[in-house]
Amino acid sequence: MQLKAIRKLFEIEKLQSAWNNLLARSASHVPFLRHEYLLTWWKTLGGGEWEHGDLFVIAAFNSEGEPTAIAPIFQTTNLDGKSALMLIGSIEISDYLDVIAPLDLLPRFINSLLEYLSSPEAGDWEVLDWYNLLEDSPSLPLLKQAAQNRGWQYHQERIQPAPAIQLPDSWEAYLASIQKKQRHEVRRKLRRAENFILPVRWYIVEDESTLDSEINDFLQLMAYDPEKNAFLTEVMRTQMRQSIHTAFQAGWLQLAFLTVGDEKAAAYLNFDYANRIWVYNSGINFKFRELSPGWVLASYLIRWAIEHGREAFDFMRGDEIYKYRLGGVDRFVVRVQINR
Repeated sequence: MQLKAIRKLFEIEKLQSAWNNLLARSASHVPFLRHEYLLTWWKTLGGGEWEHGDLFVIAAFNSEGEPTAIAPIFQTTNLDGKSALMLIGSIEISDYLDVIAPLDLLPRFINSLLEYLSSPEAGDWEVLDWYNLLEDSPSLPLLKQAAQNRGWQYHQERIQPAPAIQLPDSWEAYLASIQKKQRHEVRRKLRRAENFILPVRWYIVEDESTLDSEINDFLQLMAYDPEKNAFLTEVMRTQMRQSIHTAFQAGWLQLAFLTVGDEKAAAYLNFDYANRIWVYNSGINFKFRELSPGWVLASYLIRWAIEHGREAFDFMRGDEIYKYRLGGVDRFVVRVQINR
């Protein structure tokens, strides 16, 4: 398998259609590997997470010039101060990352990738440092074997849980699947919202002409949380705005709000992609804490997902307690380091 390193942004920009078509057949098919998402991430280097980086995307191509496998990586100085090859999207704002390749081609591609990285063409790097691969990714045992075959050191560690709900075919079946106490809580909170003195409603943003205003409101709801407010630097706000617009234009944004009277009480920024809901971020107006607006909106969104035939509601990285109370079951993301 012949591999090529792509170091120029304009070359990657030209691959959008072929890139996304390949992703749809990939063993790892997640929104954070979409061409438009990674391109948006690159423009701000993850909302300022990285001070510098050099593109080093490595791909295999067929005779028609279309990519058949892609390792979307870049070279930078990692958190340990080493010259590292990292996955584009690392670390904080991309929940799941991996290489892009069909399952039947994956063993050959990973072996060829490490062979390429051992050649003089790969330049001077110290460590392959990949975050946020799902623990059941088929890439992991292949990376380990390919590294060991070359006498390289392979280290893998769990870094975060990523709870998800496998959705049944009805709302009642979902409620029956969670603990009795939590089932009671969901029903009680929904009843209280529906009987509140002010009208409580929810909606998903569908009008692009209002999107900028809705983004402003979403960021304001996020900023009520001091930790999230500190996270929302100007460059991170730019990153999030661009990512939301990108997802909307590509057709996989689910930005939802819960309103109480004329005020927004809670919001979820999700991705509706590949027949599952990916819960990316959220915000709550603590003025309405008594209504548990986050729980209420999450419940409405789970019911919407069931009614629209989605197969899973993926809370993604983080161990917030509400995820488990709503039925989330842990899986984990890992960090892989390969030292040559």
